[in-house]
Amino acid sequence: MARTERTVTEEIPAPPDEVRDFYVDLDNIKQVHPLVVEVRTTDRHETAGGYVQTYRVQDRIPLGPLRLRISYVARLDVPHVGDVQAESRQFPRVRLHTTVSFEPIAQGTRVTEHMRIEAPRGLAGTTTREAVKAHTAMLAGIRQIFE
Repeated sequence: MARTERTVTEEIPAPPDEVRDFYVDLDNIKQVHPLVVEVRTTDRHETAGGYVQTYRVQDRIPLGPLRLRISYVARLDVPHVGDVQAESRQFPRVRLHTTVSFEPIAQGTRVTEHMRIEAPRGLAGTTTREAVKAHTAMLAGIRQIFE
């Protein structure tokens, strides 16, 4: 297994609470994430500090001239305040852990996604490249929603 860390950031012209509410609803994310084609909530439960929501997500992953459909589980830990934690588990043993912050700035919100990507060594380069590319596009898409 290979482990890599990457960070992507975008400035969004809207208040942090609005941006955060949009981000944590994966039904919204399918509008802006270039790989996601379907999202279905499978569980949600309240915690002392917020809630945890689990989704079944279907992506269309580019592999050369082909696009493979991959289904996986994504779990978001959403506290009432503070950073959002997310974990996605895909076949074969691909894991994406993110910590997402929503910092108020003069122009609105700076969203910063710290990603920790784990994948089998043979897939690590492609997995990292596609994850960074997709999450960069997703944050740019969120910016466009609020412009």
